[in-house]
Amino acid sequence: MAKRDTKAHLARADRLQGQTGALATAATAAMEEKLPWFRGLSAQDRSWIGLVAQSGITAFVDWFRDPEEHSSMPTRIFGSAPREFTRVISLHQTVDLVRTTIEMMETAFDDLLPADDVPAVREAMQRYAREVAFAAATVYAQAAEMRGAWDARLEALVVDSVIRGEADDSVRSRASALGWTGAAGTTGSAEVAVVVGRAPAAEGNANVADAVRHAAREAGADALCAIQGDRLVVVLGGTSKPVEIVQRLAHWFGPGPIVVGPVVKDLMAAVTSARAAVAGLRAVPAWPAAPRPVQADELLPERSLSGDGHARRQLANEVYGPLTVGEGVLLDTVSAYLDSGGSIEATARAMFIHANTVRYRLKRVADLTGYQPLNPRDAFTLRVALALGRLLNPEPGNPIL
Repeated sequence: MAKRDTKAHLARADRLQGQTGALATAATAAMEEKLPWFRGLSAQDRSWIGLVAQSGITAFVDWFRDPEEHSSMPTRIFGSAPREFTRVISLHQTVDLVRTTIEMMETAFDDLLPADDVPAVREAMQRYAREVAFAAATVYAQAAEMRGAWDARLEALVVDSVIRGEADDSVRSRASALGWTGAAGTTGSAEVAVVVGRAPAAEGNANVADAVRHAAREAGADALCAIQGDRLVVVLGGTSKPVEIVQRLAHWFGPGPIVVGPVVKDLMAAVTSARAAVAGLRAVPAWPAAPRPVQADELLPERSLSGDGHARRQLANEVYGPLTVGEGVLLDTVSAYLDSGGSIEATARAMFIHANTVRYRLKRVADLTGYQPLNPRDAFTLRVALALGRLLNPEPGNPIL
């Protein structure tokens, strides 16, 4: 009896195998008719998908003939397609493809096979379809895992290139491959700022990049993120107000200060922002009361004291330099004011001028430099700028190179 059943099963499998060509042709026709997204694909992509469908039908026949020997066949179906297959169509579309093929086959069995064969083949197809569905999910999960690992390495490479000042067209192309547009903001701005802070604890590192990108996108900006040792670096794009964005990202950083570099015009110029942010992170311990986040330009005096030549030149050119124009009365006035301990009356007596004249001149100092001498923090910055300017000995009114 068992022997007779085996012979009947093998004969049924032979009859099914004889119809694989007709089934494959019918499957392609069904996809063309029922799946609009399939019709919109290129000829090459349709060929790949047709190859997968044909492979699935052939694999079903082999599995039907001997399920134990071909138990791994459902998983191997997708091996006939290139790796790009998972990028061409989504998992949802793959499910549509499998469903359409199965529905077509179940209908075609009535016309292609003897009536006695149909129930057994249809039952086998239902079991096989479940295995194919699990195989598809596995393929897409593996592809997503591989793509995620590759994207993380690519993102780290892009951020490292920005930090080292090696951003070029290839870096911009790699950033675009990661979804970077540089103009995600509502204003369409392509401006970029680099943010540096301490990395979170090791156990919190796994999803920090995804979380930062998601939070930045919700705030209307692009973000590239990488952990470099104990440092978390974020490149923000598409916003002219990075501090507001960083305030929403701050909890993803580790404890301690967060420094926001100045806004630059695009990713190619981001090294300027990165350099200032890194120098600021190194110098910020000298200002314990610094806000979190703090802008790198707010740390110019601390950066200058820590050896940052760019900060020294910036203070000398942008703060000391404007005060030397003309007869230098503003420079003399702010110097006397700082030397008097911040007393307007003492400054007036020392310079033999009226106190209101001192007030007027100090207001002019604030207008020219952006620093208010009456503010203790700004007064400290002005004092450092004056010292640097005198050390570098600029010609009056000329920039310091």
